[in-house]
Amino acid sequence: MAALPPNPVPLAYQGGTPAVPVWLNKGDNAWQMISATLVGLQSVPGLVILYGSVVKKKWAVNSAFMALYAFAAVVICWVIWAYNMSFGHKLLPFWGKAGPALGQKFLVNQALLPETTQFHHDGTLETPMVTPFYPMASMVWFQCVFAAITVIILAGSVLGRINIKAWMAFVPLWLTFCYTVGAFSLWGGGFLFHWGVIDYSGGYVIHLSSGIAGFTAAFWVGPRSKKDRERFPPNNVLLMLAGAGLLWMGWAGFNGGDPYAANVDSSMAVLNTNICAATSFLIWTWLDVIFFKKPSVIGAVQGMITGLVCITPGAGLVQGWAAIVMGILSGSVPWFTMMIVHKRWTLLQQIDDTLGVFHTHAVAGLLGGVLTGLFAEPQLCAMFLPVADSRGGVYGGSGGMQILKQLAGGAFIIGWNLVLTSIICVAINLVIPLRMSEEQLSIGDDAVHGEEAYALWGDGEKYDSTKHGMYSDDTLHSKAFTGATQVV
Repeated sequence: MAALPPNPVPLAYQGGTPAVPVWLNKGDNAWQMISATLVGLQSVPGLVILYGSVVKKKWAVNSAFMALYAFAAVVICWVIWAYNMSFGHKLLPFWGKAGPALGQKFLVNQALLPETTQFHHDGTLETPMVTPFYPMASMVWFQCVFAAITVIILAGSVLGRINIKAWMAFVPLWLTFCYTVGAFSLWGGGFLFHWGVIDYSGGYVIHLSSGIAGFTAAFWVGPRSKKDRERFPPNNVLLMLAGAGLLWMGWAGFNGGDPYAANVDSSMAVLNTNICAATSFLIWTWLDVIFFKKPSVIGAVQGMITGLVCITPGAGLVQGWAAIVMGILSGSVPWFTMMIVHKRWTLLQQIDDTLGVFHTHAVAGLLGGVLTGLFAEPQLCAMFLPVADSRGGVYGGSGGMQILKQLAGGAFIIGWNLVLTSIICVAINLVIPLRMSEEQLSIGDDAVHGEEAYALWGDGEKYDSTKHGMYSDDTLHSKAFTGATQVV
């Protein structure tokens, strides 16, 4: 009997053990977990640092903690019920069935999105179910960090006045009734997914939804104090840049991880992301110089963000030249809505959107979605999308219809978040005041948390207004701290 030939596959790459099943692609799994970690770092510490630095000094602790709390709360809600509402079996055309993602039998099996099989109108198979070559645990965690950053982005609209206890109630409710609907509809196999609306990595699911929901929540919570609205200087611009840098570099995982594989499309997405972000950064800065005579650092960060947001719905689906065009528009259109339209439209002035999330995420996200419908390249679409022969408007054929689909998908996300966020805010306000008390609004972090961000006085010395006067941001404080933490 002849001896069996040696296995040509090196031992390190052979499968067939419980920890390395034959379906596992180690490269894909490694990239997916790295991508998830990069997106997680965008939130913690990225947006924690950015929020804590870009606000007035008296709100540094509160703003940073809101982001950190949201991240932790989303993780628990996600694995207990929200993952399956977003990516599980269908309950309604726009919603999945709630259920835990905690059991070993579920998490160690090959990842799959059960409602993503695409059929032709005659019932024949068009595109098979999404089944990445890594375990469900990797999929659950990857999608979790996306859910978390969405709620944290939303928080930027209500910094400096929302009651922290109301925020604690808001996070799980908004995740459950708003985020999961957008995620299932566009990503998990819902009606917009099968209709062919394109959202490569969250221009609608994450940015449009958080921008609209944040703006809506800002309306219901009410504005910051009059003094804060008149003067709200960042307390640490350099640290803000550190947070912004984490956000930019983390976007490689944000967009590069969404093909669910370390493949050609992933590489295209990462490159296009950086092209668009850099272009948008430069355009916003140049507009500031042309019209205001100075390059604003905060403005440049906003331009960076709008570029990252705009490319997100089409990152792996457009060519490099289109990424530049999208960057030019994402650096100018949101700039125009923020700097010109906002100052002339009474409604926008009345609603106090602290960090301008409406402009940087809602406007840029919708803009990116529509431009994706214009520039999506057929060959790249075939690598990723479930609907065969998808293409942008500039490529003719069904491209014109694609733009209409993008507008309709955006309208659904806007309408749902506008209505459901309002209902959530009204419901919470019946039990917990949405807005801080006047004393908390006047004092800030020390009244809310009993803690301050910076040690400004003598070692072990408590603040005394008769000796120390005002802080540099003109915040009035009581004569003694109310919290347990002394300013050292």
